[in-house]
Amino acid sequence: MSAGSLIASLNALRTDLPHWHIQAPAAPTDLLIYYHEGQQMYGIEWQYLAAINLAETSMGRIRGLSSAGAQGPMQFLPSVWPYYSTGDINNPRDAILAAARYLTAHGGPQDMAHALYRYDPSREYVNAVTLYAQQMQSDVRAFYGYYYWQVYVNTTRGPALLPEGFVN
Repeated sequence: MSAGSLIASLNALRTDLPHWHIQAPAAPTDLLIYYHEGQQMYGIEWQYLAAINLAETSMGRIRGLSSAGAQGPMQFLPSVWPYYSTGDINNPRDAILAAARYLTAHGGPQDMAHALYRYDPSREYVNAVTLYAQQMQSDVRAFYGYYYWQVYVNTTRGPALLPEGFVN
């Protein structure tokens, strides 16, 4: 099963569009700097940080709360955020570094499957993030392909494209 299919399997078909704002993400060069900074500081391979950013918010395009109340480009619960960052939950650099800190605190980089499961307790999520990371490890150009993906939501009427500027 592909990483995209695994992520899609985590989300039920929607009858309405989510309450999101779709925005332009940080520049890919900036994101790569933040991912590499997280890798240097915490030992988490940058590809895992990029894969989480992709799975959670399409590289920061999606701004809105998750069904559990998580927010920001790496989708942190506000109650958990202070343990891993003193920065801005919506700032890409702060969120990426907090994710690296979180993963390290929960077994990464030695046991990334466990650390990812603590990030989101779903085997499908762990497998999807791992597959995305592996694809970027084998070819850095995959990051740029993922970076430019648009946001789609599966609805009962079929897939809906949510372009930049979408607000609901």
